[in-house]
Amino acid sequence: MENTNENLKRLNKFIGETGYCSRREADKLIEEGRVTINGIVPEMGTKVSPDDEVRIDGKLIVEKNEKSIYLAFNKPVGIECTTNLDVRDNIVDYINYPKRIFPIGRLDKASEGLIFMTNDGDIVNKILRARNNHEKEYTVTVNRPITDRFIERMGNGVPILETVTRKCKVEQISKYTFKIILTQGLNRQIRRMCEYLGYEVTALKRIRIINISLDVPVGRYRELTDAEIKELNQLIEPSSKTEEASLPKAEPTRRKIEFPRRDDSKFRRN
Repeated sequence: MENTNENLKRLNKFIGETGYCSRREADKLIEEGRVTINGIVPEMGTKVSPDDEVRIDGKLIVEKNEKSIYLAFNKPVGIECTTNLDVRDNIVDYINYPKRIFPIGRLDKASEGLIFMTNDGDIVNKILRARNNHEKEYTVTVNRPITDRFIERMGNGVPILETVTRKCKVEQISKYTFKIILTQGLNRQIRRMCEYLGYEVTALKRIRIINISLDVPVGRYRELTDAEIKELNQLIEPSSKTEEASLPKAEPTRRKIEFPRRDDSKFRRN
């Protein structure tokens, strides 16, 4: 009997749902030719059926029937958000969870706070898409007294990385600390925004991702409750219902602006 479209699934989605890695990482494996379908190296965008044999580096990959893992982890400063076990102080070795898990997104080595760990590669794709407007909340401490002008400019958008950051909610907490809620994730965004305005970040902590708030000590993790997972899925689902959402897309065209060139060499350090 021929496979219907209902039985077919994009290869990166299939790999993500097995818990082997995220869809983005699966795309890299496919590009590198490390994935085979029935012994043949496939092209990007290939679909597979339940009867196909998918292997990564020769190892058979099967759909998992066990319950997915979702952890809320309070990452300490100094831990790298990478699954590369050759990297010193990587997040996987630090947590030392008994099953294969990986982080959803990144949190700078110099930053601390909430990051999700999972074996569900499908949810990674939905949460990370900036256009989905998923909120991430941070507390930030800087090296100079905060002014009303600083809060206003941070909230209205700052020119970095050849674009202007989206408008966001910013609230002063104390003389040197403020709270900020972002719906995009540019590289080292908060640090770059502060630097452009003449401030240096001395401490940065992520305290919320969408509906999950940080409530465990530094270096500890907890499992998300069924209620939290249900609410999280409801919040992220409307923006990624189609298969096309799993396709790797070019970065959307950013609004170009003209502003004086700054020396970005200071940003290149980890």
